Amino acid sequence: MSSRLDPRWPEVRLGDHARIKARLGWKGLKANEYVLDGPIFLAAPNLRGGRIDFEHVDHLPQWRYEESPEIQLAVGDVLLVKDGSTLGMSGIVKNLPAPTTVNGSIAVIRPHASLASGFLFYSINGQRFQRLIWLRRAGLGVPHLFQADLREFKVSLPSVAEQNSVDEILSTLDETIEQTEMLIAKYQQMKAGLMQDLFTRGVTPDGRLRPTCAQALHLYKESPLGWIPREWDVQPLSELAQIDRGKFSVRPRNDPRYYDGPYPFIQTGDVALSGGRLLFASCQSLNAKGLAVSRLFERGTIMVTIAANIADTCTLGVPMCAPDSLVGIKPYRDELTQFIELCIRRRKHWFESRAPQTAQKNINLSDLRPMLVPVPTEREIGHIVQAFDSLERSTEANESQLNKLRQLKLGLMHDLLTGRVRVKASESEGVPA
Repeated sequence: MSSRLDPRWPEVRLGDHARIKARLGWKGLKANEYVLDGPIFLAAPNLRGGRIDFEHVDHLPQWRYEESPEIQLAVGDVLLVKDGSTLGMSGIVKNLPAPTTVNGSIAVIRPHASLASGFLFYSINGQRFQRLIWLRRAGLGVPHLFQADLREFKVSLPSVAEQNSVDEILSTLDETIEQTEMLIAKYQQMKAGLMQDLFTRGVTPDGRLRPTCAQALHLYKESPLGWIPREWDVQPLSELAQIDRGKFSVRPRNDPRYYDGPYPFIQTGDVALSGGRLLFASCQSLNAKGLAVSRLFERGTIMVTIAANIADTCTLGVPMCAPDSLVGIKPYRDELTQFIELCIRRRKHWFESRAPQTAQKNINLSDLRPMLVPVPTEREIGHIVQAFDSLERSTEANESQLNKLRQLKLGLMHDLLTGRVRVKASESEGVPA
């Protein structure tokens, strides 16, 4: 692949190289007409991330499907959401599990022989085409694209062979991205299952999970938390850690009299962005006057959000001040820090269920202090934390790889779809590094 700048490809009117069809409505179609088994009826929510969801769909009777032959889908069609908040979302029909049509929010674009489906799909998702969509939607109460507007949109048009080469490169990269996303989802499921096992079964001296209670009842005992290993104890959080609420309550949260000093000031957004990791920096800082009306939490304190996104956590890598929307939990034994944080993360849904069902959800110290915590032996705590950390690192590595792949795709789409970088058919076998 050449990296030199090449002349741009000619731009053509989309309507001259593709048939564009959509319906304004379905002649009084009502939900009670849907059937359990029949032609698939796609809607805007079925187009997500470039993929078409054929599973979570409605079905129409056959006569309704035959009512509009112009929008009966074929392999190679490109679908574009033309109405509503997801305007501009698209998908390409690579296979049809059954006869399929679309509702009035989706336009069906069927390329002519001069325009490859895959190249058109990526062109629609490119910055230039999406900007055209944005310009057309500006000022409209309900975002909408007219078919006439779509026909006038301009697309670049290299040779079909070059279009196919661009499509092959980008689709190969998309497959790698999809596989990485699936791997991350698998790790997330494994983490949820592992956390359940670690906090109910624990780890034996050889690093393996204990047999389940059903398999070896003699290894367990009853407790307020249910059956737990015999060596474990159960204690309220207040007996394991010092628990204090942040106290900075000045509004607005950018009052210049209190900010821009040497004391890091953590807020709920910082906790959410940390992803449960050690936190060494914050977006804002307080001066001496701000410190005087705040509370400074020491290094190693677990910070927990008690408003908005309830029970998000992180651990401070340096001393930081905190507002009244955060609670600091400083375990009396350092080896308990990560273990207690994992306990809180594991019980996030429990905390959310205790919050009042109002617009401003929150929990109080009275919810945190009596929380019962399973307490294994010191050796076992180390094994539990280590096992979870290992899976966490694998997840983070894949998330980092996913971000790199997405950035690579953005750069490639800009270069390949404009002709800035040209590619020959023989060079399309792999993804450029």
